Amino acid sequence: MKQSSPKKKAASNAETASAGQPVSTPVETTSGLLELFTDGIKDMYWSENHLVKSLPKMISAADAPELKTALSNHLEVTAEQATRLENVFDLLGVKISAKKCDALEGLVMSGEHVIENTIAGTEARDTGIIMSALKVENFEITCYNGLIQLAVKLGETESAELLQQNLSGEIEAEGMLGAMSGKDAPVSKS
Repeated sequence: MKQSSPKKKAASNAETASAGQPVSTPVETTSGLLELFTDGIKDMYWSENHLVKSLPKMISAADAPELKTALSNHLEVTAEQATRLENVFDLLGVKISAKKCDALEGLVMSGEHVIENTIAGTEARDTGIIMSALKVENFEITCYNGLIQLAVKLGETESAELLQQNLSGEIEAEGMLGAMSGKDAPVSKS
């Protein structure tokens, strides 16, 4: 029996595909989305666990009591988020594992740089910590939004609900930090 070559098969599929649409079978599409979703969960699992280790440094370096409290509270939320991600692994039937997230590591290093290059007990240090934390929160919000969309596409309703809880925690933290930074304050014109 003669089998068609992969190139001929691809050419045949390309002829039947709509212009500008990627060619894939339903199995390939689901498999690719599931792999993307699983990799994203591994990234976020690493990220949340890395933040559990990094947030105490920020708490220690912060001066303003309200900033220390906000970061301490978010440390607890972050540990809960890591646990929720473990539940997502269970729902997927995938071994719990972390995949280093270079983007988050860079954001954390940027925050550490702020601490190293500002004077303890100053408004500059607290403001730098807030700015660094906001970068992390916005990154996590973006990641969780994407993962929720993938979970919905894959029919992973329970996973989407757990990820939505994590997203809500990030949005709450972003709001708190934004209020501390004066983000919502009107910009004065000189």
